[in-house]
Amino acid sequence: MSGYEMIDPAGDARALTPAEQDALDRNPAAVYLASLAEGSRRTMLHSLNVIAWLLSNDELDALALDWSRVRYQHTAAIRSWLAAHYRPATANKMLAALRQVLKHAWMLGQMSAEDYHRAREIGSVRGETLPAGRDLNSGEIAALMQACELDPTPAGARDAAVIALMYATGVRRSSVVGLDLADYDATNQTLRVRAAKGRKDYLAHIPQDGAARALDDWLSVRGYEAGPLFWPINKGGKMTPRRLSSQAIYNLLEKRGIEAGVNHFSPHDLRRTLAGDLLDAGADVVTVQRILAHSNVQTTARYDRRPESSKRKAASLIHVPYRGRKRSR
Repeated sequence: MSGYEMIDPAGDARALTPAEQDALDRNPAAVYLASLAEGSRRTMLHSLNVIAWLLSNDELDALALDWSRVRYQHTAAIRSWLAAHYRPATANKMLAALRQVLKHAWMLGQMSAEDYHRAREIGSVRGETLPAGRDLNSGEIAALMQACELDPTPAGARDAAVIALMYATGVRRSSVVGLDLADYDATNQTLRVRAAKGRKDYLAHIPQDGAARALDDWLSVRGYEAGPLFWPINKGGKMTPRRLSSQAIYNLLEKRGIEAGVNHFSPHDLRRTLAGDLLDAGADVVTVQRILAHSNVQTTARYDRRPESSKRKAASLIHVPYRGRKRSR
């Protein structure tokens, strides 16, 4: 078995022989990975490969390992190793993948209920880390939009709309590329978003300000032909009516950041900036959770900047009586 790439992301297994398909249908790791959204598969496959290599002394990957033989002593050792080599959030994500594969092994009749429940009874790795990335300030957001405004080509209008939507609605770049024109409700100013995580749809509300104007400007350039909302545009300004890639979103953000003189930021930083700005403005954390389509409110709470502001304010109350070294003339 050469690897999970044999499975088509859309679930089409016509390229597989009957024997290969049957093997995958009985493989708990493959069954678990097939249940995930496309954007999560690569991450979880990597996590399971790491665990499989640990269990097999670097000989087997996740699709070759016999997961039915995993027992509590193995999972306990894996937890200990992950805790020593990864941040808590990453280690716990990898352990969650392990638990799911063991669950599928049990449901496929490959493990007894006793062996499964014993093997999965490992605690999460404790600890907390700050979210990766950084917040963009209002001046940086304005500079990005201005860089797009100064570009008279169709790319300027498209990039302004992409940046405005990613910041104003918190839509992930993997969901941005999945948007179609039909997902846009101009009357109610909403977008139907197919979330990359959890395979659930939700409505994103577009603010009645620059974000709505940016999208309208792009549509006036693009036209109202059915299909993907955002199209590729070549250097000559020619538009091609097909879907953008996630890498194209990354590239256009990088390009506009350089033009605007904004320090490097990731696509996800626009999302985390929205979360912090909404909480700073007084929005309650549950509402922000729904806007960002987080499954857990604790994920949203990690982007709350207010505790840090309180600590900064408290730190300013302390006076250190140091006047500096005297310099000789």
